[in-house]
Order: sequence, then structure tokens, then C-alpha cells
Amino acid sequence: MHPNPLFRNDDRALHEALIAEIGFGMVFAQTPDGPRVAQTPIVSTGDGAVQFHLARANALTRHLEDTTALVTINGPDAYISPRWYADRASVPTWDYIALELEGPVRKIAREGLEALLHNIADRGEALVGADGRWTSGEVPAARWDALIGGITGFELEIKAWRPTLKLSQDKTAEDRARIAEALEAQGSPAMAQLIRTLAK
Repeated sequence: MHPNPLFRNDDRALHEALIAEIGFGMVFAQTPDGPRVAQTPIVSTGDGAVQFHLARANALTRHLEDTTALVTINGPDAYISPRWYADRASVPTWDYIALELEGPVRKIAREGLEALLHNIADRGEALVGADGRWTSGEVPAARWDALIGGITGFELEIKAWRPTLKLSQDKTAEDRARIAEALEAQGSPAMAQLIRTLAK
């Protein structure tokens, strides 16, 4: 979390929307072998927890249950040039969206893991179009069981939400307008829109 309070945000509905929209993150935890990280799809339960799954062979899998972990979800980011400020006597910076979630982790049962996988697949298939949508029914039962056996599902109960929405809030409204215009022109419309709508 960025130390500047200008970049903090307490809008839980926005945080949930970021989790749903981005849908992918990193899980960090301390293990006897040192700190480890894994990348995985992240799904909010809507009631203060997130779920994810890891390969059984992942270095984190055997250490996560009953420990405290950190999940990070990163949104759009962009380099910000001082040439976009009214006063160019400054330094470059980076604007970004990041959400840190911390809490205890437990394993989820097979039924919960299968529900998580269906949720992830349904969302993903909706993104790639309605024609020829894949379903788990296309996988023979024995193969499905083998695939499920190769992963472990987890749920992290969120005890701390630490969002950073660094969107040039420390600049003037005029500077932010120029930054958004420049970002849009160079192919970063999502970041430009976030600056226009969330930075006050």
C-alpha cells in the first residue's frame, strides 16, 4: 500500500468490482523455505473472502492452510511523464491500481473447488464469446477427476483490505486532464478513464 493517504480508497463496492473485473492475482506467504508467491485466478465470495486454486505441486500449496497470506490484485498502470504537467520541473512517476488482501487461509472441499472452477470457466467463456462455449461436460469423468486431483482450492478470509489507487491525485485537475488525454492518445484508455472518474 502506498504511504500517501491521497491514494487510498475505502469504497468496498469498487474493490469488489476490481476483483471481479481483473480476476487474477498473486498469493504470497512465508514458508519454511522462505517467502513464496503463486499466480492464480481470484474470485470473491461476496462476503469478505476470496477463493483461488493452486497446483498440488506448487511450492505454496502444502504451506498455505492455517497460515496468514497476502493476495495482490493489480489493475492498469502507466508511466507518467513530467512533460504532461504545467510545471515540468518534476520527476517521472507511475500511476497504478493495486489491491492487497490479507488474512488466514483454509482449504476448501472438493465441492467448493468444483464450484470455483465452474465460476472461473463461466466468466472466462463469456469473455471469448457465446459461439461454441466450452463446458466441463466435454471432459470425461475419469479425466475430470484426475484434473481436479491435481489442484487444491483455498479460501482467504479478508481481515485487511489495503487498496492503492494512485491516479495523479497529487496533481492539479488541469494536470490530470492533460495526463488522461496523453494516456488515451498513447493507447491506455482504461488508465485515462480511471484518472478522469476516480481521481478527485
